[in-house]
Amino acid sequence: MALPGDVIPVSGEALKPGKIRGQESQGMMCSGAELKLDTDSAGIMELPEDAPVGARFIDVIDVADPVIEINLTPNRADCAGVRGIARDLAAAGMGTLKDQKIDAPKGTGSNCVGVNLNFPVDQKHHCPLFVARTLRGIKNGHSPAWMQARLRAIGLRPISALVDITNYITFDCGRPLHVFDCAKLKGDLWVAPAVGGETFKALNDKEYTLEAGMTAIGDATGFLSLAGIVGGETSGCDDTTTDVMIESAYFNPSRTAKTGRALGVTSDARYRFERGVDPDFVIAGADLATQMILEICGTEQTIVSERLVVGDVPTVTHTVPYDPAKMLKFIGVDVGAEEQEQILTALGFSIEKMESSWLITPPSWRGDIEGSADITEEIIRIKGFEHIPATSMPREDVITKGALDLIDRRAAVAKRAFATRGLMEAVTWSFMSSSIATAFGEVKDELRLVNPISADLDVMRSSIVGNLVCAAKRNADRGYSDVALFEVGPTYQNQTPEGQVLVATALRAGQTPRHWADKVRNVDAYDAKTDALAALAAAGAPMASLQVEAKASSWYHPGRSGSLRLGPVLLGYFGELHPAILAACDADGPMVACELFLANIPAPRSASTARPLLKMESLQPVSRDFAFVMDEAVTADKLMAAIKKVDKALIREVTIFDVYQGKGIEAGKKSLALSVTLQPTDHTLTDAELEGLHVSIRAAVEKATGGVLRE
Repeated sequence: MALPGDVIPVSGEALKPGKIRGQESQGMMCSGAELKLDTDSAGIMELPEDAPVGARFIDVIDVADPVIEINLTPNRADCAGVRGIARDLAAAGMGTLKDQKIDAPKGTGSNCVGVNLNFPVDQKHHCPLFVARTLRGIKNGHSPAWMQARLRAIGLRPISALVDITNYITFDCGRPLHVFDCAKLKGDLWVAPAVGGETFKALNDKEYTLEAGMTAIGDATGFLSLAGIVGGETSGCDDTTTDVMIESAYFNPSRTAKTGRALGVTSDARYRFERGVDPDFVIAGADLATQMILEICGTEQTIVSERLVVGDVPTVTHTVPYDPAKMLKFIGVDVGAEEQEQILTALGFSIEKMESSWLITPPSWRGDIEGSADITEEIIRIKGFEHIPATSMPREDVITKGALDLIDRRAAVAKRAFATRGLMEAVTWSFMSSSIATAFGEVKDELRLVNPISADLDVMRSSIVGNLVCAAKRNADRGYSDVALFEVGPTYQNQTPEGQVLVATALRAGQTPRHWADKVRNVDAYDAKTDALAALAAAGAPMASLQVEAKASSWYHPGRSGSLRLGPVLLGYFGELHPAILAACDADGPMVACELFLANIPAPRSASTARPLLKMESLQPVSRDFAFVMDEAVTADKLMAAIKKVDKALIREVTIFDVYQGKGIEAGKKSLALSVTLQPTDHTLTDAELEGLHVSIRAAVEKATGGVLRE
């Protein structure tokens, strides 16, 4: 009886008072289906006549059984069944493991159909063993109440005796099985790899298209089951089934896992087969299913066939040399040899004692045991990890040097310089789409990923620019078109360690920020150049010797980009990005970027990291302006370098403040106006000294650039 306010399990809603045939109802008698305890919704659920008044309903029907949920690591396939967990608990001293008695008749007669394993020689391991057994004259119905209760307790819905038995054995012994209705089989069964393109409708009412190599089971009519994963709709059992064939097989774990992932199918069978079931329990599993079907579904007319065993039991046993005396050295816990032997024996291991060591054979259900370290782990796992003493690591010499090397320090200061200029740090993938990577040059095969996490992240990045462009596009798609991003990280030229290059990359997109003192404009190459110079200066590059060339990589605009060099040494690129790059990333411009190769900056001559003292001169600096007319092809840095060489001690700074072409300047020429700051140190400069310096500057400029003083 459910009273008003009680929550009905099947609907999750609270019961409300109502009227039935004009009469007020203050409650409801519930069926098993409404209580989610049964599939029968035809009538109310009746209690036993001896049920004590006032007792809890869950106690009377015996469903107050605690359920323990266990999360397994992938290597412990043996614990994907209650018996495997019980074995571990018994080895740890928590109870006694009961013997599993399987008493199935030998049977008479042949199986209802034959079975053929049709695999090429190099694929026979995909299904090395298939066991079948036929039972004729059984009666399928409801499974016993005790079995239904246990299945419900683990979240399974009882369906029929035959299905419930296979589910029960799966969760009890970790042995997935399948039962075919013999009346629905046509011709012999075959187990073989799919050709590819075939369709298959599973028990979950979904249709799947198979890929080449997937292991399937079928008969003369076509596919019946996806081996080790899910059964087919056409051969399943129902209430009218009287003749059944039990299937118990061994399917390759890796092949099962690949098939399941490719089709997106998850099932209790796949969970166990892809981790590796016990090959020695394949035949025993068929016998256990035979025994339980006879006990629950058998009649006086039931006939059991002999076992049909096709293939051989896979050999998985091997010996592991083990020295019990090394337990203390490896784990730090002194476990006696006798106790070690007791633990291993309880876990099913066989031990052959040699003169100074043991040869240990793991049980067939422990395919994860490979070496002596695994044996040691098993012992301490049962003994208890809490016995491992807490021990501090031995103290090494005190670290006397900085934790960051020169390149790391450069990366840190470059990040700070970019952030100071208003850029935001981004951390993108170390890989990129091959369709974008081709815009940055030929994609080498050695940089292609064998197993990429995504189809559009299939090669290692050769430049960070592409990733930042994609990041800027994602921001623009969400309404943030004006962005400034940077990333300092590795790029990859080949698969060797030397091919990994640390690059500081900055990118600006859209327009400059709105400001009362300046007009909004599109970002340009000079913004990228300023970002690059700021980061290089922070990283310790000799800025006075820096050279600018109007040449850059192919992914920059050829007329709006440049490179920064120290003689033949390339320090970086800057400029507006080429339209082809933006098109490859499906992004809109303008976008400008810079790339700096921090490892190419010369190391400082002095190892000292202390900053030099700031020296303030007592004499005021003197500033003089010049305007030179020269060919428009002459670069500003060439002009500035010529002036600085006149007197490096006296000339403190040279800056360009105007560029002019137009009226008064002949075609092909330009006028550059600059300010030269002089800093005297020991006396005030005289007019004669200033005039002499002016003459030297004009001469140096004319010699280096062909420029003349503008009248």
